[in-house]
Amino acid sequence: MSLLIDCTTESGLDEAIEAARTALANRECVVLPTDTVYGIGADAFSPQAVAVLLAAKGRGRAMPPPVLIGSVRVMDGLAVDVPQGARDLAEEFWPGALTLILQAQPSLTWDLGETRGTVALRVPDDQVARELLQEFGPLAVSSANRTSLPAATTAQAAREMLGDTVSVYLNDGERTVSEPSTIIDCTVSPFRVVRHGALSHGELAAVVPDLVE
Repeated sequence: MSLLIDCTTESGLDEAIEAARTALANRECVVLPTDTVYGIGADAFSPQAVAVLLAAKGRGRAMPPPVLIGSVRVMDGLAVDVPQGARDLAEEFWPGALTLILQAQPSLTWDLGETRGTVALRVPDDQVARELLQEFGPLAVSSANRTSLPAATTAQAAREMLGDTVSVYLNDGERTVSEPSTIIDCTVSPFRVVRHGALSHGELAAVVPDLVE
């Protein structure tokens, strides 16, 4: 049976991080808060865990999950040939609601799905999420909902959709930003918006003026 743990107190947060870390190490999924909506997360380096995540959402390998990281410093460990424009966007909007698609490090032994050699990275602007990421490492994370249903803005809403497919739910209250992160493909020139989200085109174009809608 899954656990729902309150992260709004210091002792609760410590308990939640420890429970989540144990579940992730066992290739199980957790639900965690982010700065946009709640996400379902799994060890990015475990193909088995990523497969469980995709199955929980009812999603196939053609829609690989992004990877959340604890700080911008991790980017160069997971991506290669990072364009300066992508670094400028990361400097301006990370932590925040921006996901950057980059060329993945070819030496990494992971299987996120049909990525065609790319990886989508984001640093969330959320204390609980970043603490978990810093404790455990990069997580494959997608919005905490069944495919075609609205993204969960509370841990309880995520639990109602995902049930016992998730081992630990980290409850840090309601998230008021229901839009997901904006996704930009930085593997093409000029960069291209592939999903509209919490950050507007105007905000992003102030950093990369030739950004394509």
